[in-house]
Amino acid sequence: MFAEAKYPEKIDPEELDNYLEQGWFRMDQTIFTTNFLNVNNKIFSAIWLRVELQDFVPSKTQQKLLKQNARFQVSIQKASLTEEKESLFARYKQGISFEASSSLHYLLYGNSSDTKSIYNTYEITMYDGDVLIAAGFFDIGGRSAAGINSFYDPAYKKYSLGKFLIYQKMIYCQQLGLQYFYPGYFVPGYSVFDYKLDVGKKSLQYLQVHTQQWAPIEEFEHQLTPYQQMQFQLQLLRTALNEMRIDGKIWQYKFFDANLYPDFAELQLFDFPLFLDCFEASNPNIIPVIIYDIRDQRYHWLHCRAVGKNSIPEIMPSIYAAYLLKIESEIFSAETPLELAGVLNARIMPVSHEISNENMSALS
Repeated sequence: MFAEAKYPEKIDPEELDNYLEQGWFRMDQTIFTTNFLNVNNKIFSAIWLRVELQDFVPSKTQQKLLKQNARFQVSIQKASLTEEKESLFARYKQGISFEASSSLHYLLYGNSSDTKSIYNTYEITMYDGDVLIAAGFFDIGGRSAAGINSFYDPAYKKYSLGKFLIYQKMIYCQQLGLQYFYPGYFVPGYSVFDYKLDVGKKSLQYLQVHTQQWAPIEEFEHQLTPYQQMQFQLQLLRTALNEMRIDGKIWQYKFFDANLYPDFAELQLFDFPLFLDCFEASNPNIIPVIIYDIRDQRYHWLHCRAVGKNSIPEIMPSIYAAYLLKIESEIFSAETPLELAGVLNARIMPVSHEISNENMSALS
């Protein structure tokens, strides 16, 4: 699935390694994966990263940063949650432009008051004299580690302490003999996470969605992200349908990440961020859609069932938000847009129909 969350009672070191290798990551005391993000109703691709620690050698810029901050006291130990760190995190949040967790406790443990962790979590702390100026957390598995977060006093921003902490975590994990360090994902077109691309450039890898294999970051095509590939392929199909006088519309599906929420975690809901509609509604409970799956690089004509109604209408005309959808069955799949367009032309009447949130109101 493109978006999924699990709620294990425990995670062994080897299990964490396997999750990380497949593009999963910690979220409080759960673990999740996603391939797409919604930022202000704009969809972006999430590209998972890892550093091959055996090949990691600090660059000249990193060495300069390590030397610049040598006067500060740095230590790494098993993680603990304190008021001192909570206070620092609160100050850090005041100096950033993006949304962060409400507290360190929530970031690490969620809503639970319990501080018992299923993860083997370590912390790095950084002091200027007796003042805590930066800290961060990371989880250690069997052969790999995952960087959870780093935060610092805004007054020390010029020292690039966020990057400095990441390098310190990586060096520590390298000294432990670990093979990989996972810093999370970056988001092409959304610069908040671009700093991760400077982490171990020569040993940085990304997870290819269509092959589920790790490849050097140099091979990543920034001009054609997974989301853009879906968009491009659906547009090719729409053009082919228009030439056959079949109207089609590409919708952005608002609830593609619903599987990440506890109430929906077991439902395995439809999780594609885009779909094409060219059908006349006949069965009020079934919604036919066409998707392009970048994992098998094929088009799929699916029948979805509406399983939950959205009580808040979506006012943007390109966003489908009327119902939560669940795949019921697959009708047909094809490798090329012309092949699928030919099948659709033979099996449906040409229509000038578009799904809208208003005309979906009869569904239940």
